[in-house]
Amino acid sequence: MRILITNDDGIASPGLRAAVRACRSVGDVTVVAPATQQSGVGRSISLLEPVRVEEIEIEGIDALAISGTPADAVLIGAFSIMDEPPDLVVSGINLGENVSADITTSGTVGAALEAYGNGIPAIAISQEVRDARARVDNNAKDVDFTLAIRVLKALLETIRGVSWEGVLNVNVPDPDRWNGEIKVVPLASTMYRPRIEERYDPRGRRYYWIDGEIIQDPPEGTDLYELQRGSIVITPLTTDVTGDLDAAENVIKELRRALRG
Repeated sequence: MRILITNDDGIASPGLRAAVRACRSVGDVTVVAPATQQSGVGRSISLLEPVRVEEIEIEGIDALAISGTPADAVLIGAFSIMDEPPDLVVSGINLGENVSADITTSGTVGAALEAYGNGIPAIAISQEVRDARARVDNNAKDVDFTLAIRVLKALLETIRGVSWEGVLNVNVPDPDRWNGEIKVVPLASTMYRPRIEERYDPRGRRYYWIDGEIIQDPPEGTDLYELQRGSIVITPLTTDVTGDLDAAENVIKELRRALRG
């Protein structure tokens, strides 16, 4: 199995190194990842500027750090660096969970969807991190990836040699909290209640910090609900975001009437 690994936490993330350790025992690994933290960029692509690269080493494997986004990394890795597209893209292991419909902003999930949109199966895998500071600290040394590595290895062994297409969004709880369950569940509608803080700089100019408070009472049976209870949660994803066509048609009927005068 030829595996392309990327992430959104950046090339220096301990989660990326953990993913390499998990994958290299199962297949041939290529690593292309953003040079810097890219959380929250979704599936964005660098169309208005060049993407620069630097060769480095990760866990004894030659890797490429790029100036662009996780989706850029997938495109460059799959269609330039590798001789032919990989059998699988692994995005992660992310520092912090990626659950609910809010994953549309996730660079981790965005990379997986970019792969799938180009015909490549993908796994986006994220590790629950209880310390909010560790989510953006690539030098975090207290995150225990042992369970996430076990899960990723087992998934790779499961899908190796079988005909499989799609995206799996995998979220792993802290190993001390795992209840032994693995749940295949739908996305919650949201993970955060928005929290916007208004501030002023020393010159009196206004600026904002965008933040959010994690919802503690999500609907039962959703990914957020099950992860909060210590389950490993897996949600299959698709790039088809088509909504309710019948409902839209009802609206369009009124639009047609209005345009006809």
